[in-house]
Amino acid sequence: MSEKEAKARIKINKLLEEAGWRFFDDEKGKANIVLENNIKLTKQKLDDFGDDYEKTSCGFIDYLQLDNKGFPFIVLEAKKEGIHPLSAKEQARKYAQSQNCRFIILSNGTEHYLWDLQRGNPNIISKFPSPEEVIGYNNF
Repeated sequence: MSEKEAKARIKINKLLEEAGWRFFDDEKGKANIVLENNIKLTKQKLDDFGDDYEKTSCGFIDYLQLDNKGFPFIVLEAKKEGIHPLSAKEQARKYAQSQNCRFIILSNGTEHYLWDLQRGNPNIISKFPSPEEVIGYNNF
């Protein structure tokens, strides 16, 4: 992992914790973030990414956020500082579809977008939503 990517991940980790997401079980509940979740992708799906994506049969979701029942809820795709988060849109969409997630967060540690796949394009956000905020939004 490059230094710029590590810096972005440190910022993203802090933003997730500030929004109430948990990396570890604690008195508030079970962990609701899975890091580097390995998923199987078909060659066709990978080919759809084009030349910008490593051609392997597996991919790694940077952060998989879980709902209050422990099911996949949000895919968070992290890019290193200096890379625009929207460059990861299609990669993140494939991951989200593979996990049946409606929501995606795209971030480089400085710029962040929340994307509701059922409602159109990603929207810029200044902070990460809490689990409760996304659950409320999911009910619309």
